[in-house]
Amino acid sequence: MDADVPARRRDAGEVFLMNEIPARLTPLQWLIAIIAAIGFAFDSYVLLMLPLIVRPALVDLLHVAPNDPVINDWVGIIFYVPAVAGGIFGLLGGYLTDVLGRRRVLVWSILLYAFSALASGYSTSVYWLLFWRCGTFVGVCVEFVAAVAWVSELFSNPKQREAVVGYTQVVGSFGGVMVTAAYYLVVTYGEHLPAVRGGHEAWRYTLMSGVIPAIPLIIIRPFLPESPTWREKKLAGTLQRPSFGELFQPRFARTTIVTTVLMAAAYAAAFGSIQQAPRIVPGLPELRGLARPAVEQTVSAVQSYQEFGGLAGRFLLAFLAVRIVSRRKLIRLFQAPGLILAPLVFTVFAPSSLDLLKWGMFFYGITTIGQFSFWGNYLPRVYPTYLRGTGESFAANVGGRMLGTMAALVTTQLANSMPGASAPTRLAYASAVVGTGAYIVGLAASSWLPEPSREELPE
Repeated sequence: MDADVPARRRDAGEVFLMNEIPARLTPLQWLIAIIAAIGFAFDSYVLLMLPLIVRPALVDLLHVAPNDPVINDWVGIIFYVPAVAGGIFGLLGGYLTDVLGRRRVLVWSILLYAFSALASGYSTSVYWLLFWRCGTFVGVCVEFVAAVAWVSELFSNPKQREAVVGYTQVVGSFGGVMVTAAYYLVVTYGEHLPAVRGGHEAWRYTLMSGVIPAIPLIIIRPFLPESPTWREKKLAGTLQRPSFGELFQPRFARTTIVTTVLMAAAYAAAFGSIQQAPRIVPGLPELRGLARPAVEQTVSAVQSYQEFGGLAGRFLLAFLAVRIVSRRKLIRLFQAPGLILAPLVFTVFAPSSLDLLKWGMFFYGITTIGQFSFWGNYLPRVYPTYLRGTGESFAANVGGRMLGTMAALVTTQLANSMPGASAPTRLAYASAVVGTGAYIVGLAASSWLPEPSREELPE
């Protein structure tokens, strides 16, 4: 065969040029990628503000001391109950994404979590905070599924699709960096802002800032097209009705089960260990005797290391996704080092040294948060158009949000029975146990992860 002839692959009766050079993105495609990136960024923004604000918010709303045991109980509830609500409604949202279209569901989900974030800043009790956090989580869970399906179907070239989906999800970690910076600023300068509920609590301003993504969306919405793949099938009357039951038919059962377990493990590592770090930091020796604003500034600084690590991890995943063919090998590149880092960071670094904890969280962020970008690349390639939103929503919402986030509840309860001289130390040890367990489960389950049969999206 002539070496100058492009490599070809025959799949389902068609011939595809594997080294086809993708065309430049059009202005409309750039606009779509930017809107999706904004959505991913503020997904992270509104979710990752909770570890920062939950302790001061509960202290103010419950009127108790920071080390009161009731704080630990409520932290588990506020982490887990909204995730379950998000998982349940996220499943419905995934189904509606396949029935009503990607764009419509995407837009309304962003508006829902933006409004809920604004309202949560005015919470007068812990129950109202819980209610509005549930609304925020529901919007985020639906938005992720709609955005991934929408963006994936807009790009026919496999490598271009992998790159766009990967790099738009990279922006998700900018959301974590932004909320960390926002929290630092309102902790430092909040007294100069207009009073909310008669005070200048940083946690209220941080929650309210989640309304920001609604502003560009309202302006740009008229220019956003529907997914061409979904629209053509809908107009032609060939779009099959999605069914949750079909996910467990022989054709999809292994994919559904394994991806659900793997997403549960990834979310468990994040919620069960990483997101507990802001409550571990105040127990470090270097922070003893510091005033509350100084403590919160240090918490924000440590969180920034983790967020920049997550950003590096997402960039690394996006870079490797177009260069490593095997999806199992790709995800294991993040799981294997994470299994080593989980016990090291939380049993050695977290109780003893601020500097070691900062860098430990940076590298742990690479391995843990980097995995989240994997699913936006993988899931669209294993489900056909009519089932894509439904399949993605099952793995993300049942596996990630309903099962994986339970790790936050497990960690907070396990901390009550762990050894250690202080509550933050016991929480660190509990985080180590849960994080290590999550990585063991994920690494084991990756052995059964099906490899996509083709680079092109299945019809």
